[in-house]
Amino acid sequence: MSQRGRLAFLFSTLLVAGACSGQGATTPPTGPASIPPAASDGVPSGSDAAPSNGAASPGADGDDLLAAIQEAGVIRISTDPNYAPQSVIRPDGTYEGFDIDVANEIGERLGVEVQFETPDFDLVQGGGWNGRWDVSVGSVTITEDRKSVLGFTQPYYYTPAQMAATEASGFTTLEELAGATICVGEATTYLDWLEGTLTLGDGSVPVDPPEGAVGTTLPTDANCAEAIAAGRTEFQGFLSSSTTVQQAIDSDVPLVTVGDPVFFEPLAVAVDLSGPSHEALLAELDRIIGEMHADGTLTGFSEEWYDGLDLTKATE
Repeated sequence: MSQRGRLAFLFSTLLVAGACSGQGATTPPTGPASIPPAASDGVPSGSDAAPSNGAASPGADGDDLLAAIQEAGVIRISTDPNYAPQSVIRPDGTYEGFDIDVANEIGERLGVEVQFETPDFDLVQGGGWNGRWDVSVGSVTITEDRKSVLGFTQPYYYTPAQMAATEASGFTTLEELAGATICVGEATTYLDWLEGTLTLGDGSVPVDPPEGAVGTTLPTDANCAEAIAAGRTEFQGFLSSSTTVQQAIDSDVPLVTVGDPVFFEPLAVAVDLSGPSHEALLAELDRIIGEMHADGTLTGFSEEWYDGLDLTKATE
């Protein structure tokens, strides 16, 4: 199956139930470390404020979280369960996507097992994880606001934030979306941009949004595409990563891209600044990401999941 065909297939599994299993999917750990899908309140089912199921638990002596992870042999990584092609839980319960491959590679280079958690993104980007997971590999954009609650590695990839319009709207330019309603995922940089509050981690401020445009949210970006595919008409635009927008279009969601990307997102691995001591963990994660850049691993993952595109280099 071609890359584009595979991406379209992944999206279609989110719209209708299926019973298929493909190659290369990541199976959640079996036994005590197995994690079910997230509960409706955004906290993974079975998750408590304290670590459980053999996961890392820093001792009273204040050891860095890295040592606890290595001792437990498990790193709990949060990711989005409905954000193909970055990450998605397939009908058979396995995980697949670019972020999933990056997370598994991090686990391999740390010498530990990866255990996925799937909290709502607003819980991830807001910090205060209370030990429910150790790190996030979930396409988290570095912003000035988030730097106050999250620690970041160097970016592992960059994506253009691309505006799209519904075919029903008839809009073909960004300017025509003035006063329109734009669907975005909850607590995303896309919503921040529409509200005029987005400052990226390097201090840069993107171009202004269309005058009078307002954002309306669904739990994830993919839910916006699903809603448009289902015929909902209360919004005329959709803003997400170019990869997610293109996958929706390739899957016959009635959308057209509008204008150039409105900003470029630096996406990084994140840790909770309010959590256990993490300096050694963050330094090791940053070293691993740098190594994966240098040896071409990240480029390979990007080209596999993004139809031959290398999104691991910064774009001006």
